[in-house]
Amino acid sequence: MVRLPLTAAEVERGRRLGALLRRARRERSMLETALDARVSPETLRKIESGRVATPAFPTIAAIADVLGLSLDAVWAEINQPEPGVEPISSGRSARERLAA
Repeated sequence: MVRLPLTAAEVERGRRLGALLRRARRERSMLETALDARVSPETLRKIESGRVATPAFPTIAAIADVLGLSLDAVWAEINQPEPGVEPISSGRSARERLAA
């Protein structure tokens, strides 16, 4: 199976996710957080550094739970719209958005 290269938006979301997790972790050690979430410390390190821009949902759910973050808050933080880009949930169809 060939993995497609990440888009710039996916890389940016990964950067935002990593920053959010680092802020939420505060003084808590990376090792403690990873072990409590049942992920490897290396996985957490890669996510926080943005090296893994698209981690598996269960991994993020486990880390968010350990850090007391709601998945809604994580989603809102990492999916901030880019300046000048219209959100997908605008109510218009894809064809209408492309024609605009």
